[in-house]
Amino acid sequence: MSDVEREAPDLAGEVEERDGLLIEWDVGIPMDDGIVLRCDVFRPSGAQEPVPAILTHGPYAKGMAFQVGYARQWQQMAREAPDALSGSSNRYQNWETPDPEKWVPHGYACVRVDSRGAGSSPGVLDAWSAQEIKDLYTCIEWAASQPWCTGKVGMCGISYYAQNAWQVSGLHPPHLAAIVAWEGASDFYRELFYHGGMRSRFVSIWFPRQVVTVQHGQGSRVPPNPHTGRPVAGTVTLSDEELVANRRDLAADAADHPLEDDWHRARSPRPELTDVPLLSAANWGGQGLHPRGNFEGFLAASTSKKWLEAHGGTHFTEFYTDYGRRMQQRFLDHFLKGEENGWEDEPRVRLQVRHADGTFTERHEAEWPLARTAWTRFHLDPSSMALRADQPGQGAVSYASSSDGLTFLAEPQERPLELTGPGSAHLRIASSTIDADLFVIVRVFDPSGKEVVYQGSNDPHTPVAQGWLRASHRRLDLDRSLPYRPFHPHDRVEPLEPGRPYEVEVEIWPTSIVIPPGYRLAVTVRGKDYEYGGEIAEAYRSIGYTGCAEFVHKDDQDPQVFDNEVTLHAGGEGGSYVLLPVIPGSPHR
Repeated sequence: MSDVEREAPDLAGEVEERDGLLIEWDVGIPMDDGIVLRCDVFRPSGAQEPVPAILTHGPYAKGMAFQVGYARQWQQMAREAPDALSGSSNRYQNWETPDPEKWVPHGYACVRVDSRGAGSSPGVLDAWSAQEIKDLYTCIEWAASQPWCTGKVGMCGISYYAQNAWQVSGLHPPHLAAIVAWEGASDFYRELFYHGGMRSRFVSIWFPRQVVTVQHGQGSRVPPNPHTGRPVAGTVTLSDEELVANRRDLAADAADHPLEDDWHRARSPRPELTDVPLLSAANWGGQGLHPRGNFEGFLAASTSKKWLEAHGGTHFTEFYTDYGRRMQQRFLDHFLKGEENGWEDEPRVRLQVRHADGTFTERHEAEWPLARTAWTRFHLDPSSMALRADQPGQGAVSYASSSDGLTFLAEPQERPLELTGPGSAHLRIASSTIDADLFVIVRVFDPSGKEVVYQGSNDPHTPVAQGWLRASHRRLDLDRSLPYRPFHPHDRVEPLEPGRPYEVEVEIWPTSIVIPPGYRLAVTVRGKDYEYGGEIAEAYRSIGYTGCAEFVHKDDQDPQVFDNEVTLHAGGEGGSYVLLPVIPGSPHR
């Protein structure tokens, strides 16, 4: 923090009216240790009556225009979902936060806070830390106390803003009235940092690219706020050494904690403590980061007023579309404004059921997983490399971890088959070394043999579903495990005896797909990340998007251990199979 900032904590900000909004730029919010966080407040122009506040608090620089900071994503959203941009000048659009031009006229104030050490807020940047969530608590109570606020504050945002909404709801701020957790994580070890005990590369890519670039003190290195002319990451420009000293290296910290321990638990949300009304929105295509957390968080939340929605498409689109925004507003209108708009009669589960052609059919359900699910075993047959309904004879087949692994194909479907829900794989494997990384991919192929992939939240070639497990993390928490959702404590490493078969359970993250007649279900077991075998545009290949986006696992695989051969045993007692959520009698097009 500079001496200027230390001596002159001006809290008032700069006020102007434009585009029908009363805007207060860079308002100061004092923290209990003397740090002043900065926020922008958008509220109705000339309003006489107080309004509820929608608050977001995060590291992406509140003054960075969506179109500037995330040009590729903005252009894709404009091209594929024009309603996300219509009805607004889009001058105040900001990554993963509500558009004030669509929320303020609807009777809300939008409060955007730069979290400690990010954007225009000084201090040490420590993502998702206890200090950061304590700051968020203070910001919620500050907003509630403002004369323009009714005293009711809601949180509504994507990803980071969903994840810290889960976190802060567990602290029970008195004036937090409801949260919309849109494509967030609710279990940081299993969803954000590690998958099945394998470290995800995501944080080591995301943190320097999206957070460090707008760390407070980047100053003149980043574009200015187009409305105020001030740099979006602070008016001071610090040296690289000063910037490093003012942040925790999140990726390095995660690498230092390969097991679930107090470091992870101190950051990870505890959704069972969420007792405010909740709308949890998942993305089927978010394999590797977001869908699991929204389903698990919905199930765990202690509030009785909770709703679940699941959709597809990119990570940044549906939140802004008329479909997403109207749903968010109806939910928050009811709980922040007290409107009797029928929200309480809404189905508790709203699913956009995915079809093989990439389209969706909306369906309403009463619970998750669906009560009518027929949990079905599909057995792996090594003799024919088939995926079968009946149990095959005993056999075994091996693969090198460096290869594409083993793919087991079902017969072409005679009638539509819907899979909607979580799943698991029960595998009997032996490794030539003391460990093995297991990647289980649920796939679909069309009658010509071409794989069916989807526009995922990040990657345009995302498979139907995925699961991961490092075999030395195979131990189960029997109290928390379910047949269709095994739960591993990840608190110890138990090496394998080379050549000895072990039975392992692999969690497969929730998905939805209707497989048409003539198409074939398949399951692949391999020792490395999935890669799409079809053509990939250079624009995606150049940024490493080959099927899993940034959610790959290449940083903690010791070649002496994981450059191995794995033998899959199948058939007979203790064979290998996947357990998938078949939905019988569902209406199909």
